[in-house]
Amino acid sequence: MWLNSVSSCFLNLKPYSCYCSATPPPPPTAVKALTAMTTQESDVGIFCYISPLPGFRGILKQRYSDFMVNEVDTEGNVVHLTNLEAPPEVVKENGSKTGDAASKDYSAEIEKFRCLASGEDVERLEALIREINSGSEDGVMPIVLSPDYDKAHRTAVHNFFKENLKFLVTDAVDGPDASSKCIRVRLNSGGQNGRGRNSKKRKERGDKPFDSRGTDDWSEHVGKFLRFHIFKENKDTQEALGVIGKMLGIQPRAFGFAGTKDKRAVSCQRVTVFKQFASRLAALNDRLIGIKVGDFCYVKEGLSLGQLLGNRFTITLRGVVADSEDIIQASANALGKQGFVNYFGLQRFGSGSIPTHLIGASLLRGEWKSTVSMMLEPREGERDVITEARKYYKESNDIDGTLRKLPRYLVAERAVLQCLKKCPGNYSQALKAVPRTLRMMYVHSYQSYLWNHAASMRVQKYGTDRVVVGDLVYCKGHETEKVAGIVSSECVDENVNNENCDDTFDPNHLDDISETNVPEARVSLVKAVTAEDIDNGTYTIDDIVLPLPGSRVIFPENDIAAVFHDLAKKDGISLTESVHNVKEFSITNVTGSYRRVFQKPVDFEWDILKYIDGNIPLVETDFEKIAKTKPVNVNKEYPTGVSGDGSLHDSIKQSECSVNDVQLLKKDNEVEGEGEKLPHDESVGGPIPQGTQIALKLSFTLPASCYATMAIRELLKTSTSVAFHKTLN
Repeated sequence: MWLNSVSSCFLNLKPYSCYCSATPPPPPTAVKALTAMTTQESDVGIFCYISPLPGFRGILKQRYSDFMVNEVDTEGNVVHLTNLEAPPEVVKENGSKTGDAASKDYSAEIEKFRCLASGEDVERLEALIREINSGSEDGVMPIVLSPDYDKAHRTAVHNFFKENLKFLVTDAVDGPDASSKCIRVRLNSGGQNGRGRNSKKRKERGDKPFDSRGTDDWSEHVGKFLRFHIFKENKDTQEALGVIGKMLGIQPRAFGFAGTKDKRAVSCQRVTVFKQFASRLAALNDRLIGIKVGDFCYVKEGLSLGQLLGNRFTITLRGVVADSEDIIQASANALGKQGFVNYFGLQRFGSGSIPTHLIGASLLRGEWKSTVSMMLEPREGERDVITEARKYYKESNDIDGTLRKLPRYLVAERAVLQCLKKCPGNYSQALKAVPRTLRMMYVHSYQSYLWNHAASMRVQKYGTDRVVVGDLVYCKGHETEKVAGIVSSECVDENVNNENCDDTFDPNHLDDISETNVPEARVSLVKAVTAEDIDNGTYTIDDIVLPLPGSRVIFPENDIAAVFHDLAKKDGISLTESVHNVKEFSITNVTGSYRRVFQKPVDFEWDILKYIDGNIPLVETDFEKIAKTKPVNVNKEYPTGVSGDGSLHDSIKQSECSVNDVQLLKKDNEVEGEGEKLPHDESVGGPIPQGTQIALKLSFTLPASCYATMAIRELLKTSTSVAFHKTLN
């Protein structure tokens, strides 16, 4: 079996030997060079396949629209974007929020403001008031004043707005460096209603999972949450909601959603927000890039993580090459009938040269200083700005200077450094400063590492067609896996915690967090298979589960249990007792969970497509379907209204649809007018080749916490890493 050479940082982790019947062939030297800096499937225990059929060549995610994800709600409905327009408002505001602003001249107040602020800030305020006076409330953007290092001065500015411009509210946001803050000024969506720091409303809110900046002019007969569908391309869920939140002037915690979705994909999911009018969000569609919102309705309860059944995937594999079309057909049919080994995919472990399970193992050993070093150490494959910051810290130990250089989206690293600044040398405290969601995800990543190895050994030793004595199964009548989980089928994306950076880990991607915090009663639903069960044919291969280690799980009553304990022991970790007294970084402090070893795709469909132009989408997105139903005003510059790839040009304006970018506009590094084509830095093979080619279109539904990339791996018998598929262009 081929195993990649492992970087020196892996020496603490020793892969459990597993020789499976079907293994990938050695990659060419060029592929090895390009993938050497990233985690490989063999590094995290992914070895085996179910089907003995040979694989074939296929490119995953050549275009974002080649990987489409639609959430499946708790009623089993697939979530689509079907309408961008706000419904007629049944919720009416009792009075104009901007009436005060429009009724008088504020030149005197602005002159007072000149005594506190710079000329640039005065101009910003004047422009904001002019925009409000124009009557355009829904699209009014907040302004951010210049960085301010003086807290007393910031307090004076806040008080100025409270006393003189009560239709505006202020708050503080982070400045360009650690010691500065900026004051943000926005329209008070709730009017003059005492929203100050000591207001009763704020005190009553407590720790509710939303912020109450929505309007107070709300009918008692209408749900207090606006639910909408968000359609996005090449953006993860948190990034997209962050953009919308800034436009609305509300905190990210105001939004609720059931699970995160892929970044490198086109996805659609439900979101709720507290007391916001649909018209305000619909008005954003004209300015949003790569994001659209629609299908608005008002509901009584907000969404919370885990409130979904799964996700519907529409995946197009391009550039398919096989010995014959019969092999493609047989492989697709086998996937639908037999399923795949339900591994945790590479996304679970990050895509950097220092994977998350390695950090998790260091935490479990209680090696605090080593863990911090791994988090801050320079690594291959990162963006230059991150590499520069990491190297600067390693060479200088200058925390303030490093914080100024380190991008703000590197939440964990910044939290560690800020704590070390206050408490030098206190590494355990620095790790606790990392948001709990992220620091526990390192531990969960190590649990997944153990699970993958155990699953591979189960397949290698006992095959994929029979239940054996000692296998763990859900007791009959309790097979459902609807644990209160924070899950998403592709939760930890290859591009996480970043801005198009492939080498970091996302604190906002809450992949399966609650899956390791199972109610105590759940443990009793699992049993070990007996000889009597096998004689009676009570259970099938589909019922087998394996544990994610924790204090409230049981292990298989056969030799697969040894895989967990032996591998952990080789890594210097005990699964039954803690070597340190920090409970949250102990495997004995998490309850554990169970996961099915084999998974079959639901409502599985496939089709073989032929295409010539690789720049043309092969599957219509929800947004493209909407665009086709709306009249289009054609710009004279493009009289046909359609570009060569079948999408509408940027310059085309829609009269009835509230969108003026029918193709989702891209950042500066993308090819103009080519829809959702990958940016140059992701199209490593250059121009997409012309000539008749084959594509395989797959559509299927997976339960929450399953990885679609593992289904594709079963089909192709090749690696699912981003680096590998980049080489296939």
